[in-house]
Amino acid sequence: MQEVEQDPFLFPDLGALPDDLSEFMNEDYLRSLDTDVLFCDPWLNCEDFLNNNNSDIPTTTELPSADSHQEGQQHNLTGETKNRRKRPRAPRSQRCTDDNMPSRAKRQRAAGQAKTKKAQTEPNITQGGDMGSELSSAETAGLSTPLRRILHLHPSIQFITIPETQGYQVFQTLSLSPPVIGLPLPNTAATPTYILVPAHSPPRNRQMPPLSPVDSAVAPVQMSSSPPGSLSDTASKAMSPPCTSPLSPSNETSPCKESPVPQSPTILDIPQSVKDYIQDAKAHMSQTCHDMEAGLSLTSHYVNVQVIQREILRSGKNANKCLNKELIFMGETDRQKSLLGQSQIFESSNGDKPKRYILLFGNVGMGKTTLIRKLCLDWSRDCIPQFDFVFLLDGKALTITESTYSLQTLLLNLSSFAPSCVDPEAVYAQMLAAPKRVLIIFDGFDELRDYEMLLQTQEKELITSLQKDSKAQTYTVRQLYSAILQRVLLPGCTLLLSTRPRGTASQLLRRADSLLEMCGFTPTYVESYLSQYFTDPALRASAMDCLKNCRYLQLLCWNPGLCRLVCLVLEQSKSSEILPRTLTGLCHQVLCLKMERDCRSTHSQTEAQAQISIQSGEETQTHISNNTQVRRGSRNTQRKSRAQVSTRSRTQRARRTRVQEKGAGEEEAVEINSVGSEAESTEERQLLSQLSSLAWEGVKANSSILPAGQTLSAKLKAFGLRTGLFLSHHLRTKHIVSRGEREGGGREDREETGRIKKTGRIEKGERRGNRRSTDMENNDISDNILLWANPFLQSYLAGVHLSLSRTVSDRTFLQTLPFHSGPKGRRRPQREELELTQRFAVGLLFHNRAELQRLHLYTEKTFRDMAVSKQGLVTKHFEGLFHVDLSPAQVLEACHYVYEASFTHGDDSRDSDGTRLAAHLAANLPDVLTFHRVSLNPPDMFAVQNVLERGGTVGRSFCLDLEDSGIQISGLRALVGLSNINTYRACIADVITLWEQLEQSGEEGLLRQVVSKFKIHPLKATQVCHVEHLAKLVNIHMHRKLSDSSSQSDSILAEGVPAVKELHKLEFELGPETGPLAVPKLCELLPGLHNLQHLDLENSKIGDKGAEKLADALVSLCSLEILNLSQNCIGDQGVKKLATTLRDLPKLHCLSLYSNVISDEGAESLAAVLPHMASLTELDVKYNKLTDVGAQSLGASLRNCKKIKTLRMWNQCIPYGVFERLQQQDHRILWH
Repeated sequence: MQEVEQDPFLFPDLGALPDDLSEFMNEDYLRSLDTDVLFCDPWLNCEDFLNNNNSDIPTTTELPSADSHQEGQQHNLTGETKNRRKRPRAPRSQRCTDDNMPSRAKRQRAAGQAKTKKAQTEPNITQGGDMGSELSSAETAGLSTPLRRILHLHPSIQFITIPETQGYQVFQTLSLSPPVIGLPLPNTAATPTYILVPAHSPPRNRQMPPLSPVDSAVAPVQMSSSPPGSLSDTASKAMSPPCTSPLSPSNETSPCKESPVPQSPTILDIPQSVKDYIQDAKAHMSQTCHDMEAGLSLTSHYVNVQVIQREILRSGKNANKCLNKELIFMGETDRQKSLLGQSQIFESSNGDKPKRYILLFGNVGMGKTTLIRKLCLDWSRDCIPQFDFVFLLDGKALTITESTYSLQTLLLNLSSFAPSCVDPEAVYAQMLAAPKRVLIIFDGFDELRDYEMLLQTQEKELITSLQKDSKAQTYTVRQLYSAILQRVLLPGCTLLLSTRPRGTASQLLRRADSLLEMCGFTPTYVESYLSQYFTDPALRASAMDCLKNCRYLQLLCWNPGLCRLVCLVLEQSKSSEILPRTLTGLCHQVLCLKMERDCRSTHSQTEAQAQISIQSGEETQTHISNNTQVRRGSRNTQRKSRAQVSTRSRTQRARRTRVQEKGAGEEEAVEINSVGSEAESTEERQLLSQLSSLAWEGVKANSSILPAGQTLSAKLKAFGLRTGLFLSHHLRTKHIVSRGEREGGGREDREETGRIKKTGRIEKGERRGNRRSTDMENNDISDNILLWANPFLQSYLAGVHLSLSRTVSDRTFLQTLPFHSGPKGRRRPQREELELTQRFAVGLLFHNRAELQRLHLYTEKTFRDMAVSKQGLVTKHFEGLFHVDLSPAQVLEACHYVYEASFTHGDDSRDSDGTRLAAHLAANLPDVLTFHRVSLNPPDMFAVQNVLERGGTVGRSFCLDLEDSGIQISGLRALVGLSNINTYRACIADVITLWEQLEQSGEEGLLRQVVSKFKIHPLKATQVCHVEHLAKLVNIHMHRKLSDSSSQSDSILAEGVPAVKELHKLEFELGPETGPLAVPKLCELLPGLHNLQHLDLENSKIGDKGAEKLADALVSLCSLEILNLSQNCIGDQGVKKLATTLRDLPKLHCLSLYSNVISDEGAESLAAVLPHMASLTELDVKYNKLTDVGAQSLGASLRNCKKIKTLRMWNQCIPYGVFERLQQQDHRILWH
């Protein structure tokens, strides 16, 4: 090794360090050390140092730079080093015999005690260079030189290894000098660095944060001095509980040049008990997550759909506030570019920070829970390697209100799919040590009725108590949920929350750093799902044909949950004529199928039991008859000849009697069966009535959990479970006994635990057996919670209660109808399940009454009178609406209601009220029908199309605004292709894609219509993609063709794109952050907008360079009348360039340069061109940097501009007297 000059005090000549530390750090070699030499230095003795040093203990020490290193050496030589005790240093001989120092024997005992204890203090290692200075090149070169001699260490000092990188910082917790000793190992592929850290010091009166807790436990992340979530993976592993005691240092050295390449010491890895738990968790999760529902599994029936990466837009005047974030709506073309696979959900893109707070949202039935189960299954198969622990939490656990849980028991005992844990303390310690390796999933977050309380800041005392994480403290599930969501507990973990887009999602936007949306099924996915569902080829082909003939059902399959219901109906239907045509009809038919299956299975079980009892009775009778015949055989033989005649006559009479009795028995059986079927039917209706009432209560409470206790009868529970309307969920309400609690239970338990700890593993057979016994134990300590299995059927039964129950009065029913508040009513959107219930209630009132007999207990006349009465209420309510005052979301709801009322299944003589409702809505809708920022899925589009078509029959025509609606291109084609649509607005990229599709399919007539109807005036660009889409449309307008290879559209686009020619106003509202990025693209497309009259670039921060580019583009805008360049940081250079262009715009009459940085030089440039701007009438240069010189220049130029009506130029740099004198000279000069 190459020798380096070293400080004689810091590095005494005590030998060299061996190449492989792990071979020499043991107790045998430690006994050979010269303890006098090892412990004589006072700063090496931590105990003596802490007992005698009364100075403050620094908490952070930065790695020194090269300059500071040299200065430190000089201070070390002169005895002026900082952070050292102020008492004078004594010679070594005196120090060894000093009365204040412990004797040699005492030190040897102290060293022996230190060898038996584990290190209590470990370094906090953070990635990044924010907290300290980086090493200079000179220092790096110096440190890379191998050290021949090194300081001997106290045996309690522990070492770890981290990768060699400048991105790591070391924070010490004790005032030692030097704080860190680096030992680079050359000739290795990835040179590690040994970090030597002082061990835990004796207790003092003064608490020294952030020391680790006692009993060798790992310090929780909340107690660490490093910022939350800053621990690296390597450091996290190193901070896990050590399996063995720290290795002792050695004082032997070996020549580095002659020795082989040294091997790095083994990094402190995950304990074997924790590894076993992880494997058990994966095996248990793989088993429990495999099934989707009855008869379906993730392996055979799962369709691997993608999710969409959504973005948020900050709205409001102050764009820096994050409270008013909104989702950015994207067209289908942009959505295709934002698709993510399941493997990309947790990955960071473009070097961004990792995703730690992920929000997954989608409408009811879109497959959020199925996707989460698939992610859990993938983790169990090692397809998501970035996580060691995955825990699934949901709102069902909030039914537990007792304060009996800690974070450890919540995750290990209460989370779904969690197996039993042999060593919960070790598992929990590992989670605290490496929180980045933990994934916590909240499924069904929208079901939490009071989720606002979970997101509110908790009390300070509660937060402090939670951060201590004492096992003696217990909390409610709600408190722990709130602490996890607010990053009080496990702040470094990854959170995945699933919710619906209404209500809850808006509360979570401010916290999420990744927004994902469920896509739904495309036609290709629908075919794939049907192919997996129908294994019989003939049945699959029949189902495909039926679905193609029923367009509405085909569009409903966009929702995976509804696609499942459609498959249930297709499985039983034999032709498309009997398929339902509405969502109400679909859910009604599915409910009837479930009840018929239950009825058949019940009858089959009853018949089987009756057959078994009959057979047993016949066998008994036969056995008795045979025994009697054997006993009487001998006597009957003697009398046989005499009794033959009489026997024959008696046999004939008995046979006739049996025939008569059999006939009477069959008639009696028919009567009994008839009475039994009527009783069963009555009982079934009673159960359905109770179910519908429970469903309505659940919808009002926004909960899918059924009430516990004595509310539900045994018959009702059995009926719900048999029909598949209910699901039973096992919820643990008691704690599983941990290993530490079992250690005192008996010798066998202790021996078993010791065997596991000794071997470090459990055999597979034993693990399976333990799992089975644990599952039995868990069932004993679990409570069953009943849930609604399907949200659509729950809402349907709630609608049954509202429309078909006499307990709901007309007044109550009227209050549940939508749009109840009139023109001044609330505009807040309703919850989706309540909206579905209202839709079902309206649809049931106009449904075929003969099919609804199974859903009520009333006579035909009573039911008819009740239905007619409520139909009249609905008709009167909808006809009394002010349709002009309805919001776009309310108009969409009304379209669904009238569609459900006017298209009922199997009722050819449907009531005229349903058709009248649709005609009334179509006749009273506004001429300009907008769905701006209202999501339109395929079923929504179909309902709107139905109303528009009815409007066409009465002579109505409409202008559609479909911008920011997310409508699919197929739906866009269906709507804009209607003959009574005059104009339409939509995403420009989707419209261009539609044009290209029509050109490829040869539909020239439809292409001509959709090109001529498309409008973009006025256009407001709020995203960069809007400018890019406009540039593409302008390019088509300039080249007169859709693409270079297309020729069919030449005649259609011979005069350009009408929408571009008619664009007169363009507002550029990208804001100060993204505005400068889109200015170059804007300047490229502006020359193609020859008819543009109004250009607004306010608050885009284009600066002088952007103003210069804009000046070149404005030359071709001869029709420009209004130009707004306010708040754009334009200075004198930009104004000078703009002035030469503005003078040549013949129609410009309004110019705003409000709130820029224009000074007197720029004012003189404007003053020079003002007389040449013949059409200018208004000029605004307020709040710039003009002084009295610039103001007087503009005032003098104004005298030569007779057409200018107002000049606003006041700011604080203009003296009040000067401005007042200018106003007196020319009254056109205004303050504001």
